[in-house]
Parts: sequence; structure tokens; C-alpha cells
Amino acid sequence: MKLSAGQLQSALKKSLLPCYLVTGDEPLLAQEALDAIRAGARQRGFGAREVHVATAGFDWGELAAAAGSLSLFAEKRIIELRLPTGKPGRDGSAAIVDLMQRTGDDLLILIEAPKLDRSGTSAKWVKAIEAVGAHLQVWPVGARELPAWIGARMRMLGLKPDRDAVRLLVDRVEGNLLAANQEIEKLRLLLGEGEVSGMDVENAVADSSRFDVYKLTDAALEGQAARAIRMLGRLRAEGVEPVIVVWALTRELRTLARIADSVEAGTDLGVALQKAGVWRTRQGMVRSCVARHTPAHFYRMLQIARRADAAAKGQAALDPWQLATEIVFGLAHEPVALT
Repeated sequence: MKLSAGQLQSALKKSLLPCYLVTGDEPLLAQEALDAIRAGARQRGFGAREVHVATAGFDWGELAAAAGSLSLFAEKRIIELRLPTGKPGRDGSAAIVDLMQRTGDDLLILIEAPKLDRSGTSAKWVKAIEAVGAHLQVWPVGARELPAWIGARMRMLGLKPDRDAVRLLVDRVEGNLLAANQEIEKLRLLLGEGEVSGMDVENAVADSSRFDVYKLTDAALEGQAARAIRMLGRLRAEGVEPVIVVWALTRELRTLARIADSVEAGTDLGVALQKAGVWRTRQGMVRSCVARHTPAHFYRMLQIARRADAAAKGQAALDPWQLATEIVFGLAHEPVALT
């Protein structure tokens, strides 16, 4: 069967299916769906959990062996399979189809993958999952729906935002739900439950940690490499999701690349800054960063950012924090000439 995110909680209250496939490129919503399924499983006595990541060279025999093995204490078990590319290949597809025939009351299969294209959703292994379990496709929240989503998320946590508070948060996070959730959690910690005004949001942003993601990008733009690297380490230590850091760096790089392209084409830098919507308070740091780099340098860092994004979402076997460090260091320093 196919299941929407809105149907998941009510469906879990009724019953726990033997298999769930969660797909989509919205990390927060996908993670929350997976957490809800795990919580429902724990309530029904599933105490053991085993995770497999199907990267290049993965031995699909391990999956069959795990499904066939008995728990030492005869516990109900969850076997999780993460498909970073969403394409298990011929051997993987056959292994998943076979796995669907092994499901039972004591075994729950939980599979996670990025958004599947049309051919992916009609693949034999997906159909096999839908025949015995559920396929939950997580869809991103569109720009029109974002204010309502943020308002509902705030109310769920006991906050009562006015229209200005919601609007300011929408402008700040620019569609990134992980960043939105983090900002809402921060507001709840700073303000407690109750009414939240636009002024409250502005003050909370002004009073937020000097090590937040936005200060990190500012330090890199200003050429403060050592400070920026320390901030990055602090963000990691505080448990900030790498997806948020990579998103902020990527957004900055895209803006810088557009400005650098315009300047190279003959546009005055001041005009290019205005067209890019750079705030007056940030124009000085952006000017200095553009002066240190060529458009090619920014595009090279964007390539690194794409790899970092894939790594942060579990779609590549790389360290997103190491790649983020390369970007921060590259932004802060004057690079050597490209050959």
C-alpha cells in the first residue's frame, strides 16, 4: 500500500505492518517518519535493531543472513536498510524481493531511500514492498505551504506566533525545514511557551549563539579562517545537523557565484550586490570575499558543496563535516590560481 505522511500516525495506532519504505529528499520529514515507525515498533516489543547501508560493494547476502538469523534472546527485531542512491541494482532488487517473503510477526523491515523517479516507483522491489507493507513518500513543503507549516509546528510546541513572527521565520530559513525546526526549538528554549511576536523573533535572532550557522558564513566571508573553523567545530559538537550547515554554505556560494559572474561581465559590484539582494550590513564582507575569488573558484566550491549535501543526506560515503571544512577554508582564504 501507499501511505502519506499525514496518514502515518493513525495507521501506526491501528497496526504495524511488516515493512515500510520511506522515500524523499526532505531530511526532517523523512527522519520524523522513520522515528515514528521505530517508536511504534518499540511499543509492540521490538527491542533489537540492526542497520545496513547499501553503499558500493555491499554484500546483499548479509541482508539475507540477518533476516534468517535468530536473536539470542528471541527478541522482535528491526532490520533497517539504507539505500543512498535509491537504486539497489539487480542483486539488491532480488534480495529485497526475497526479504519480503521472510517478514513475520517478529521481524520488521525498515527501508530508507531518496526520492524515487517514475521508473524507481514502479520497480519490482518497490512493488514487492507495497504488496506486504507500505511505501511512504515524503514530499517537500512548498513556498506557499511553508508559513502554515511553520505556524503549525510552533503551535505544536506550545508557541502562539503572530503573523509577523511566522513571516520572519519564513524569510530566515528560506524553505529549509531542518533550519526552521532548529529556529523554532531555539525560540521555545529562549521564550518558553506562549505568544510570540515578530519583535520576539528579531530579538531571539540577535541574541542567538555567536557560533550559529549564519555567523559561520560571515566569518568565512570576512576571511577569518581560524575563527570560522572553530565555529564549525562548535556547531558539530553541539549536534547541529550537517545538512543545515551545508545548506547555508551552498546558499552563500550561489549568491557569490552570481555576483562574481555579473562583475566579470562588466556590472558594477555595487549594482551586482543590490541585484543579489545582499543586505547593506553584509555588503562589506561580500565585497571582500568576491575580491579574493574568481567565478571559477566559487563554482569549484559549489561542486564540493554538492558532494557535502549528498554525504549529509546519507547518499554518499563521505564525511560532510570534512567537506564543509574545505568550503569554509576555501571561502576564507585567497586561493591559488586555477590551472
